[in-house]
Amino acid sequence: MKNILLMLLLSSFIIACGDKTKKPNIIYVLADQWRAEALGSNGNPNVITPNLDKLASEGISFTNAISTSPVCTPYRSMMLTGRYPLKNGMFMNDVSLDPDSQSFGKLYKNEGYSTAYIGKWHVDGKGRSAFIPKERRQGFDYWKVLECSHSYNNSNYWGNDDELHSWEGYDAAAQTKDAIAFIEAQTENKSPFCLILSWGPPHAPYKTAPKEFQKLYENMDIQLRPNVPVELAENTKAMLKGYYAHCSALDSYIKQLQDAIKRNNLEDNTIFVFTSDHGDLINSHTERKKQRIYEESAKVPFIIKYPALLGKQGRKSDFLLNTLDILPTMLGMSSIKAPEGLDGEDISDVILGEKEDNRKAALVACIQPFGQWKRTLGGKEFRGVITKRYTYAKDLSGEWLFFDNVEDPYQLNNLVGNPSFKSVAENLEELLDKELDRLDDDFLPGASYLETWGHKVDSTGTVPYVN
Repeated sequence: MKNILLMLLLSSFIIACGDKTKKPNIIYVLADQWRAEALGSNGNPNVITPNLDKLASEGISFTNAISTSPVCTPYRSMMLTGRYPLKNGMFMNDVSLDPDSQSFGKLYKNEGYSTAYIGKWHVDGKGRSAFIPKERRQGFDYWKVLECSHSYNNSNYWGNDDELHSWEGYDAAAQTKDAIAFIEAQTENKSPFCLILSWGPPHAPYKTAPKEFQKLYENMDIQLRPNVPVELAENTKAMLKGYYAHCSALDSYIKQLQDAIKRNNLEDNTIFVFTSDHGDLINSHTERKKQRIYEESAKVPFIIKYPALLGKQGRKSDFLLNTLDILPTMLGMSSIKAPEGLDGEDISDVILGEKEDNRKAALVACIQPFGQWKRTLGGKEFRGVITKRYTYAKDLSGEWLFFDNVEDPYQLNNLVGNPSFKSVAENLEELLDKELDRLDDDFLPGASYLETWGHKVDSTGTVPYVN
């Protein structure tokens, strides 16, 4: 009898140890241009996102997730490599990431993971519809990708067979279906998997979501943020109806993904992330699109669910999560050693409450304005920091923007030059200087970095591209 009890205890111990050492699966869901406040769980009174709200109730939702350089290519290169854009030249859209980079897919593949990337890529820089050969896929083996497209219905992609195909219907729906097929195929594979699903919406055009989701907002009286000018109110409401329709469509696909991992008994041991590369101003501050430090542009949703490590009791974290932290943190939570030279921090211990949150600021930078924020539209180089209370930014001439986000949550009162806030501004400038020193950023004119990296631009300062 004693021997039987001993064997049972030993078996239980082995099973428990096995559970703890089993490598987690990764599902990283990336939307394009989804601003942080556009979630029901973040207090938005208009947008209908019940499934993301549920995800937030079961995971950790970061209320201060900051896009370090809020535009497509710079964010994506930082997410993939953990390197600041001045370290690899990826500070503009439509430039090329070094194929020899140590990056997300390669690092997981080296640990025995099956790797997959589905959707928008935007770090190849050889043309937005061009074929991307295997040596430039950064370690992702399962591959259904287009460099960049904002035509969301029947859009094209390059497949594993190196042939050009088309997604049927609304591409985010078809991409999600394909992602689920990949997930289900992994249940027969003993190795863990790493999947990045990269959707194009809710980036404009805003009126191309499936009709069933557009109908949700047809008769809704959209409540606008107070920083939208009155003269732009009707135009903004029309844009937001389309924007939110995209959001609600994508929200429904979150449910499909969650149902799939539950159905295949993968929920507990899967790190599931939902986030975006940057936000969208949509007429706040009379501005559109991104690249700015305003909250609508620089703050993004970031929800992480990993029941085996974090449980399923949802909570909010006000940690100042920077884009550069994503790769080291994902590796840390997967018990994978991060390579030397990353510019972010593994914040796993902070998430678990095992380490104090000592971060005082998160950097936001525009190294070279271009495209939708070209200089004729007010674009400029800037560096800034966001803290848990303030937003502070300098351009090449000096202080540019300074907001108290607690007293002024819609950033309507620029405090630059206000003598009552002089000491606060000096402290924020010191925090900014420390971040720039840490990242070897001399804050030079954009032209200097264009010359250093050999990027050729047109008269607007934009890298020309072919669709």
